[in-house]
Amino acid sequence: MVFLLPILVFGGLLVGLTIALTVAERVLINYGVCKLDINAGDREFEVDGGQTLLSALNEVKVFIPSACGGRGSCGHCKVTVLAGGGPVLPTETPFLTRVQVRQGVRLACQVKIREDIRIKVPEEILNVKMFSANVSRTQALTHDIVEVNFRLNEPAEIEQRPGQYVQLQAPSPEGPVYRAYSISSPSYEMNDVELIVRLVPGGIGSTYCHNLSVDDPVIFTGPYGEFRLNEDPEVEIICVGGGCGMAPMKNIIYTVYDRWPDRKLWLFFGARTTQDVFYLDEFKELAGKHPNFKVIYALSDPLGEDEEWDGETGFIHLSVDKHIDKNGENRQAFLCGPPPMIEAVMKVLDDKGLKGKDIFYDEF
Repeated sequence: MVFLLPILVFGGLLVGLTIALTVAERVLINYGVCKLDINAGDREFEVDGGQTLLSALNEVKVFIPSACGGRGSCGHCKVTVLAGGGPVLPTETPFLTRVQVRQGVRLACQVKIREDIRIKVPEEILNVKMFSANVSRTQALTHDIVEVNFRLNEPAEIEQRPGQYVQLQAPSPEGPVYRAYSISSPSYEMNDVELIVRLVPGGIGSTYCHNLSVDDPVIFTGPYGEFRLNEDPEVEIICVGGGCGMAPMKNIIYTVYDRWPDRKLWLFFGARTTQDVFYLDEFKELAGKHPNFKVIYALSDPLGEDEEWDGETGFIHLSVDKHIDKNGENRQAFLCGPPPMIEAVMKVLDDKGLKGKDIFYDEF
């Protein structure tokens, strides 16, 4: 107790000083209008100085991924700053490698625009749009996973690759925030977007999704993501997911069998108990129509009431190891799930001969 009061006073002074400096910069310092150059003149804008680069980009409808709402805690909003960004800040360095720092990679939410600025972003980012939609259907898949379907309003169509994601706008006490969710609807469904969302206790985005009702309006941006399905129908596809990691797998599976009915594809899905199993009957029906589609579900922690389970048990990487032979040629893998699952499956696929360039993964 002797030291508590001085600590509180000192902490209060620091907070007060920080607020005062922030207010002073906004009120007393006028950076005027600055030029924002994107991709060597591909797009040029005039923006108000003093704001963050991320805010300025949002204003001109260039949507950079940012799961934390610009607080500098997710590290997703990376852009290459060629000139005018100032020095790299300590808040950025945990998310940047030394190579990235030398290349000028920065977190857009941490870069303040104080002068004309030139940046470089991936070309596909310039095609990302903001969509308005209404909830068309919701369905509980398990006790903590819901499927939510949106019917697009403006724009009325979306072009997405299997495995990409959107950033859904959710309300919070501090204003709107964005959370990333993989698209589970196949790429040929251009008027609708389907998401599979697990409820995270206290999670802003997941709580919002689980409380949506039919006809509720929603806003999201997208599509984003690095997944790229090989267009060669001779390339075998291996999908491995767990929980809501099913979302990109469902997209890939239905897209593949819409375009290549005879293509070889494996689905490995890990669940703890039968209470966490969903889509199994649907996929079995699809496999009946496409003999080259193999469906393997495994329970890692079966309960007593799971005695009638006739599928596999154990962690899902063991099933991958059991069924995939050691031949890495003409194969591509897509993984989505918790980091331990991703790490274990990556080791198995490496042993099977798959190369890193042929493996795409998303951790959550």
